[in-house]
Amino acid sequence: MSSPTVHTVSILWLLVAGLFSLVVALIAGILKSSVDARLAEAVLYGGTAFAASMGVALPILVVLNLM
Repeated sequence: MSSPTVHTVSILWLLVAGLFSLVVALIAGILKSSVDARLAEAVLYGGTAFAASMGVALPILVVLNLM
């Protein structure tokens, strides 16, 4: 069995960052909707949370030489 290439590992770390950001976005949207916000407002809040957490995760991956 061959070991995974650097490219494959980078893609997997990018997927982990994306899934982490998705979980953050879902939690933010659910919390926003629980305070009687409209659906559109909760979705925009979740999208902002996704973008912010992905914006933090990508530089961390670059600094750790995982990308």
